[in-house]
Amino acid sequence: MDLIGRKAIVPTETYRFMIADDHPLFRGALRQTLETLYPTAEILEYGALTDVTAALEKDNEVDLILLDLTMPGVRGFSGLMYLRAQYAAVPVVVVSANEDPQAIRRCMSFGASGFIPKSRGIDVIRQAVQSIMEGNTWTPDEIDLSAEDDNGDLVQRLATLTPQQVRVLMMLSEGLLNKQIAYELSVSEATVKAHVSAILQKLGVESRTQAVIAASKIDNGQWQSGDADAPGTEPRTATL
Repeated sequence: MDLIGRKAIVPTETYRFMIADDHPLFRGALRQTLETLYPTAEILEYGALTDVTAALEKDNEVDLILLDLTMPGVRGFSGLMYLRAQYAAVPVVVVSANEDPQAIRRCMSFGASGFIPKSRGIDVIRQAVQSIMEGNTWTPDEIDLSAEDDNGDLVQRLATLTPQQVRVLMMLSEGLLNKQIAYELSVSEATVKAHVSAILQKLGVESRTQAVIAASKIDNGQWQSGDADAPGTEPRTATL
């Protein structure tokens, strides 16, 4: 296991992969790529993050998750953050159409084992997966991971959130009230209040709205949907 908790993958007779992407055609292309590399592998496909987490709750013996940043149940980096916090021993590689260098660097800061742009050819994707399966990290050669991030401190603060705190922050961004969040998570309102207090402290802010705005800074606003403090907000479908 390396310094950020990713496990080094050792050869086994059968690998187990999860593909998390809401585009069936692209999932199929990734499946074919994996099958050419590892003919005996078990490959699971999911179109929403909630399906991924449900499967991991039953069996988290997975060698690699290939995760899209944009899919049902996810906003920006929230899916990656949750998976890395909840299943630290399971490597995650982001496979995304977002090729912004800053987004790539932030994915790596949040613990991704690699970032593969969807625009790259099959041969490049195959090489990248192979390298990651050997225990390495992979990003496009032109990406300078050492470049300074204007919100680097905030990225580090967000990375300290627990899995449950990530979920609470996402629900705050949806405008859910404490009682609604408590219902979604099957916990008491007091527990939700404790999570909110911890989030505010970790992010160095004073209100729920400020927490959502702070998180939105690293995702070009994708975390924020409406006013997190607005009274009488109607319930919305919760995302991770």
